[in-house]
Amino acid sequence: MQRFMIADSSDVVRKVGKRILSELDFMVSEASSVVEALSNCQVELPDYLIVDSGMDSALELISAIRGMEGGKEVKIYYCVVEADLKKLMMGKRAGATDFLLKPFDRKILTAVFGNRAIAA
Repeated sequence: MQRFMIADSSDVVRKVGKRILSELDFMVSEASSVVEALSNCQVELPDYLIVDSGMDSALELISAIRGMEGGKEVKIYYCVVEADLKKLMMGKRAGATDFLLKPFDRKILTAVFGNRAIAA
């Protein structure tokens, strides 16, 4: 089973994301802060990670994970509220694999990740 982490300061976003992704057969963990996400990643890197762009030090989290052993293999999705080119480019430079628009829902998460859980 593939590991997934949602790093977002919103309890609701984490709860909804965890429920949907668990139904897609991911083993989902949550982090409410960059510090918590980094700590969890030092114990075990996820296969997939959603990082909320609104969290303090979100870009530094992405860069730190990329610098870890095995960190280049993590598929990191930088979650933004709007498709702001400057913010997207900053996420890409930090090491984001791709982007998600927030708020996401079942349809979006299933479209993006549904076939990936099965492929593992």
